Amino acid sequence: MIRVLIADDEALVRASLRRILEPTDDIEVAAEARDGREAVAAVTRHQLDVVLMDVRMPAMDGIAATGEIHRLPRAPVVIMLTTFDLDEYVHNALRAGAAGFLLKDADPGDLASAIRTVAAGNAMLAPSVTKRLIGAFTDERHAKAGAARARIAALTSRETEVVTAVARGLSNAEAGSALAVSEATVKVHLSRALTKLGLDNRVQVAILAHDAGLVS
Repeated sequence: MIRVLIADDEALVRASLRRILEPTDDIEVAAEARDGREAVAAVTRHQLDVVLMDVRMPAMDGIAATGEIHRLPRAPVVIMLTTFDLDEYVHNALRAGAAGFLLKDADPGDLASAIRTVAAGNAMLAPSVTKRLIGAFTDERHAKAGAARARIAALTSRETEVVTAVARGLSNAEAGSALAVSEATVKVHLSRALTKLGLDNRVQVAILAHDAGLVS
């Protein structure tokens, strides 16, 4: 049996969610809470598997409560429920430790399915949220790559070759052999590259080279 806590400041919403879940034979609504503080307290009192957490609540909002619950030992997993399909809520909820994000206008069957999904140890996001998160990740990755390439463009061709060799894990001696230059020359070019890029060490150089696409 999956034991669930419903946390929402509206009594009608809590009652509606309870009615949706009551016919299921594997899900039990074990407790309710009117705000984030009550939700955290309920988690400490009851043995729970899943929390259905509203985002916007008085006293303590759902995101703050999720963060506190996530830090508890043997914490239940949290599904955020909201009428607001906003990126800020999604990102903050996931950072706080939520395992799922579902809009309140979802089909009743989707609610029970989401509970079973997260109770089994998997993540669950509403389709519209998933699509936008993927888009945001892609945009962020492209922006990061563009910024890295712009920084690398400040290097000479030889410095770029040395940076690429370092990013591939080659030592100075190995890089010198690969580029047909001395180890001392590699050190000079690497030092100049570090200065131009404002970096401190080889690890940072390697990360930047990966972001810029110099190495896969």
